Amino acid sequence: MTQDATSQIFSSFQDYINEEQEIREDIRSQVKDIEQTAREIQTLLQSVHQQDGIKGIPTLCEKARERFERVREQFSKLSKKVPQDQYYRFHDHWRFVSQRLTGLSAYIVYLEKEALISREDSAAMLGVKMQRGEGFHIDLDDYLMGLLQLASELSRLAVNSVTAGDYGRPVRIARFVGELDSGFRLLNLKNDSLRKRFDALKYDLKKSEEVVYDLTIRGLVPQEQKSTHKPSE
Repeated sequence: MTQDATSQIFSSFQDYINEEQEIREDIRSQVKDIEQTAREIQTLLQSVHQQDGIKGIPTLCEKARERFERVREQFSKLSKKVPQDQYYRFHDHWRFVSQRLTGLSAYIVYLEKEALISREDSAAMLGVKMQRGEGFHIDLDDYLMGLLQLASELSRLAVNSVTAGDYGRPVRIARFVGELDSGFRLLNLKNDSLRKRFDALKYDLKKSEEVVYDLTIRGLVPQEQKSTHKPSE
């Protein structure tokens, strides 16, 4: 092989590297916009923990959903920057913000109706597809990580609900987190980071149950919700 031929081959390699770098820069720029919106939503929902924040839940959820309209627009722009069939090649760029937004969407749904958000509804709130074969989608591991983040937020809410004088909410939170824990125990998790994060779920559950136990021994649990056991060991 001549030197010219070798130079030509490596020149084509450089063209490929330059092209990929440009794609990554475009993706990173768009992800920064999504991260900014996610921070705004998270800051908004943190108001739930402030004095009288629980009373304002409907208004806060409505405002947060309005921010998700921007999220859907931003993910639409991002999906157009990712080459077809190369989702997982660039996935690490938006993995964490996707997890955070999944957790926030789940938090909104819980605050609104104390129910678990489905993967389909979470994908709809982000403006992406649900399944891998459909194109730019919400990765299953990202969805599950978002649910685990929800558990942490709810354990904190259980404590602050007591401060706000809402003694029934911690009971319902503990029951919900317990059901979430039972669901995750049905899974054989292969993802190391997901498995480690799942290990923290038992502490979120224990924290919630401890709040309920303290309320119970103080006689503050509403009569219709008395059936709670001691916190898990």
